Amino acid sequence: MWKEFKAFALKGNVLDLAIAVIIGAAFGKIVTSLVNDIIMPIFGMLFGNINLKDIKYTRGEVVLSYGVFLQTVVDFFIIAFCIFMVIKLLSKFKRKEVEVEVVKVVEAPAPEVALLTEIRDLLHANQTSRP
Repeated sequence: MWKEFKAFALKGNVLDLAIAVIIGAAFGKIVTSLVNDIIMPIFGMLFGNINLKDIKYTRGEVVLSYGVFLQTVVDFFIIAFCIFMVIKLLSKFKRKEVEVEVVKVVEAPAPEVALLTEIRDLLHANQTSRP
């Protein structure tokens, strides 16, 4: 059982996924800070010095903090847009790699063609070496 788990855990896809989750969590913190500390204060200044987190609806004991929800939605859209742009950039690089690989692939000529090319080159060398 240990060998099976070790084989599973050390597969490339599992390690890639683990790295992606860790980087994604860090990326999410960066974007959350961008939204909370830069975008939303600018948004608040543009719309009358409001703090979106403070927008609430209160009825008796019940408090609906829909401003926090709106800020989370804005956060989500910014994260989704950033991830879209990163994926688009990565796919552009992958396409270039594929094009480079396709250009590097050169088919070897058939044996008959290689032999005829060699004979042609020898005949050409003989003609140019004569005085």
